[in-house]
Amino acid sequence: MAAPSLVARVLAELAGSFLICVSIYAMCAFGSSIYGANMAFVAVGTALVYAVVTAMLGGISGGQFNPAVTVASMLASKTRVIDGVAYIVAQVIGALAAAGVVRALMPTSDSIAVKVWLTPAVNGYDNGSVAYATINSVGISFGIVMAIVVEVVAGIIIVGTAMHATDEQGRPAADYALLMGAAYGVGAAITYPVTGAALNPARATGIAVFAQGQGLNTEPLGQLWVFWVCPVLAAAVVSLVLIVAQMAKDAVAKKRAANNALPADAEQGVDDVVEQVPVEPETSDATGSVEAEDAEVDDQQSDAQRDADEGVERH
Repeated sequence: MAAPSLVARVLAELAGSFLICVSIYAMCAFGSSIYGANMAFVAVGTALVYAVVTAMLGGISGGQFNPAVTVASMLASKTRVIDGVAYIVAQVIGALAAAGVVRALMPTSDSIAVKVWLTPAVNGYDNGSVAYATINSVGISFGIVMAIVVEVVAGIIIVGTAMHATDEQGRPAADYALLMGAAYGVGAAITYPVTGAALNPARATGIAVFAQGQGLNTEPLGQLWVFWVCPVLAAAVVSLVLIVAQMAKDAVAKKRAANNALPADAEQGVDDVVEQVPVEPETSDATGSVEAEDAEVDDQQSDAQRDADEGVERH
């Protein structure tokens, strides 16, 4: 079966990003605001959303749906650069469309401002963290250092899983959707209390654009850079490890091939030396020996004949 065209793959990335982001925005905004959804709810919901959408569309585009995964795939030569750039643009557009839809659906009134819905859906740290209202009451906050650490660690888990579950051409394995869902679930559990579980630069960008200027504790676009730098850094780390591992594997293979070829080369060298040594024909030695023996016999016969003649003369 022919591989899907670039247009089909880009559209699959756009659709997948839209479905993932609209689900997560709605889950965090409405679920957290109305029902006080906890971290377990967000982690499980995030895992299921990524797993289901990846199972739906992963066969078309490879199911990246995350600029960090796409960057790692490009660095590891699993995705062409032109394809990867198109994927990232599609992922961001899908996230922006999802944020626009969810923002339009958010009900407001004199007593309920839009910030009530946006706060749990937006990613941030310090006074932009989803846990700020809770932990600030006891005099602590989740600063930028903690945000960077948890996002990088989660990014390494997600990107590393994606690279492990795809082949050299970027095609996903049979269990790719399940593995990616589990990786995003673990990442959400690590990062949600601190940053609201960005995990995906496109997901962080979409809602940040529509939450800008809506009266939140901090403007989301001012902290957005963290949610691009951290996942891309994680992608670079994973790619570097893959490249170094591949180089080491190739070096070992070359050394093994050279060691296997050495005995054959040595044997060939010995054969060449043997061929160069002149060998005298055995027949010539044998012939010379026979001729020498014949000459000796003739001499003996001649001596006997002379002795016999002398004896006759004396008589």
